[in-house]
Amino acid sequence: MVYQKDLEVEKKWNALLNTLEKNMGKRPKDLNAVLFLIGVQELGMGAKTYEKEEKQDLMHIAICKLLSFSGFYELEGIDAQGWPHWNLLKPLPHFDLLEQEKLLKMHALEYFNEELGLSL
Repeated sequence: MVYQKDLEVEKKWNALLNTLEKNMGKRPKDLNAVLFLIGVQELGMGAKTYEKEEKQDLMHIAICKLLSFSGFYELEGIDAQGWPHWNLLKPLPHFDLLEQEKLLKMHALEYFNEELGLSL
């Protein structure tokens, strides 16, 4: 069953992807691509070539940042290489894949709105 809120999230998600496409010249293909962009933004070292492990770390940074909006994580600090580290504050509830994706999309929309000032 599809709920009105789910439709609203998807509508805003598509608006975000359109905005990112206009700004970057390329449309992010999925949630993972958006998580990567958030991770790069949070790391603050700009666009560059990242190794596979660094890309995974960037996506982890993004997930922690997004889940901090729900109080699951807090920023512990930044290491000597400039990488942020996060503390888990409370256990994550068991979500199926669709619920996980929806929560991350909702928080990604919140991130781009509050942290970067995009109105979607």
